[in-house]
Amino acid sequence: MTSKKSAPWLNLGQILKVNVRKFSDKIALKDRTRKLTYAELNQRVNKLSHALLSSGLKKGDKISCFLENCIEIVELYLACAKTGIIINPINFRLTAREVAYIAEHADSQAFFVHEEFESLITSIKTDLPKIKNYIVVGEKEIKGYQRYEKLLKGSPDREPDCSVQPEDTWVLLYTSGTTGQPKGVVRSHESYIAFYLINAVDFEFTANDICLNIMPLSHVNSTFFSFIFPYIGGTVYIHPARKFDPVEILEIIDREKATFISLIPTHYSLILNVPAEQKKKHDVQSVKKLLCSSAPARGEIKQRIMEFFKGVQLYEGYGSTEAGIVTVLKPIEQMSKLGSIGRESCGTDCVKLLDDKGRKVPVGEVGEIYSRGPMLFDKYYKLPEKTKSSFQGEWFSAGDLGKKDNDGYYYIVDRKDNMIITGGEHVYPSEVEEVISKHPAVFDVAVIGVPDEKWGEAVQAVIILKDGQKSRPEEIINFCRERMATYKKPKSVDFIKNSAMPRTVSGKILHRELRKKYS
Repeated sequence: MTSKKSAPWLNLGQILKVNVRKFSDKIALKDRTRKLTYAELNQRVNKLSHALLSSGLKKGDKISCFLENCIEIVELYLACAKTGIIINPINFRLTAREVAYIAEHADSQAFFVHEEFESLITSIKTDLPKIKNYIVVGEKEIKGYQRYEKLLKGSPDREPDCSVQPEDTWVLLYTSGTTGQPKGVVRSHESYIAFYLINAVDFEFTANDICLNIMPLSHVNSTFFSFIFPYIGGTVYIHPARKFDPVEILEIIDREKATFISLIPTHYSLILNVPAEQKKKHDVQSVKKLLCSSAPARGEIKQRIMEFFKGVQLYEGYGSTEAGIVTVLKPIEQMSKLGSIGRESCGTDCVKLLDDKGRKVPVGEVGEIYSRGPMLFDKYYKLPEKTKSSFQGEWFSAGDLGKKDNDGYYYIVDRKDNMIITGGEHVYPSEVEEVISKHPAVFDVAVIGVPDEKWGEAVQAVIILKDGQKSRPEEIINFCRERMATYKKPKSVDFIKNSAMPRTVSGKILHRELRKKYS
């Protein structure tokens, strides 16, 4: 008899079997052309599980996938959860060199790829000696690749006989590399289960929710938030488009009656800037909850979001690939705690703000944010020293700087690596960006430090203007001079197109790439 103490939590693959009994004919997944009930999804996942095992893969082996958002990538996650195989999802926007680095570093033995990306993967095959099998998702027959649907067709649909424990690794997810080479983040089933249950409480999700998944499923945001719904019996609509079209998103919300969406501030700005006549054509009243994450949302944007999505509950979250969701700003707090990232999410400790010597900083002062909790990752893959340096005991830091107010609410100041030191003074780019963003002509802005003979570093602003707007560097500098200390204002300003701003898959600006360009 299994004792209560040793009874395992069910991972996402195992809970799928339970949800077949509870929600057999309910739609689990949808995309533009297909839909799968829980029963149909489980059958396909079982077939895929047996196909993986029959190919020689076993528990603990790794597979990479280079797929746009699609039903198949969800099936891969679920099959790996059932078999104990580890999935390594790779951002489909990366270059051949970047893909080769990740797949080789991850020690993957099989590679799943969309047919439209086949030429890129074929070009790096010689750099991937560990890969034994290449599988293509699509209709084409391609030499050197097995077809995904053929794998499933010849496999049984019974449950695989595999023992997968909560502490076993499920996902090897590589960071976006905003400050250096991507790092492999090792995540257990247990850490994801904790996320699903904790955030179902924090966000009050139910089996009646319909999630519109827009963020790439190679990103932690989607592996966290989209998979909550299969876990609790909800529905997920998978949006495959590589280009964000705000009008199309409004059409999908109207058609699918989505109740929850996770977006970044840039996405919200694009939706809000759709002409009023076009916005009126689409009913968005089904949306009950919105999450804004991956970058700070400014007050004006929040206000406009709540005006357009009438009655919506707007959440803002702070976290990382490694730590999960650390803090949540609840709907009722959005305007009273403007600029805050909220307080600790349920089940998480986030009480350590430390200075460079590891000492706690007083309320109101800037320190490095450390957190701990059940959503935390296990380690960096093959990087023991980096793992060690990122922890203080059981407390982890993603390298973000923040401060706390008297009410216990946290505020992000900036990334530690982005801080500018000019003439001995510390300048936090996010503070300067917040000021510049209030200029009526500015759509988006990034502030970086560039080499300066006199001051060591000088403050540089890189700006995207709103459509039809004009400005001059002197105008921006004078705008800042009136609103902040002189040493903080930019000494130089460059205007660029939106497409020229380097970003991660989640929309974060790559300050590192900008520093390379302007140094």
